[in-house]
Amino acid sequence: MKQLLLATKNPGKMREITEILTNLPIQIQSLLDYPTVPDINEDGKTLEENALKKARTAFEHTMLPSLADDSGLEVIHLNMEPGVRSARYAGENATYGDNNRKLLLALRDATEEQRRAQFRCVIAFVASGVEKVVEGVCPGKVTDQPRGNGGFGYDPLFIPDGFQQTFAELDPEIKNRISHRGIALEGIKDFLSEYFG
Repeated sequence: MKQLLLATKNPGKMREITEILTNLPIQIQSLLDYPTVPDINEDGKTLEENALKKARTAFEHTMLPSLADDSGLEVIHLNMEPGVRSARYAGENATYGDNNRKLLLALRDATEEQRRAQFRCVIAFVASGVEKVVEGVCPGKVTDQPRGNGGFGYDPLFIPDGFQQTFAELDPEIKNRISHRGIALEGIKDFLSEYFG
């Protein structure tokens, strides 16, 4: 069976991506299966730069077709922050809780309209002689307190448009269908199907 390497060690991302790509005739692995691949410094100025850097590095070290994503929560009122620094918003070794607390603090006096935000995901696929980049966006708003136990990252704070629940409260199947990552993966699924076909 053909192999696809996910350029991540994040179990939440691995679970979501694997669930969404479940129908493809491939075996999906992650960087946890390849400990010799060096840690990748996500120092790009954009999500696209980081996604490409991760996919290229994984491919260079394993020669396996590699898929990487970089995602960010962009709050319009905060000049699209945390954005590309979403994972490190509260500092280099910040936990999800640290990042969520900092975001809630930044929005403590915000109006409903100022809580408008979007999750954005850029996915990069790199293989021999091939590079493909797609993007997915999910609009919504930031709550005033965490809700739900599912998902990861900012999921307890983000309510997608058309729903009353946060990503952390939604059924994973629904979240995967409407999320920024789900939209981006749907956008690259046909390409992957053809590539691995």
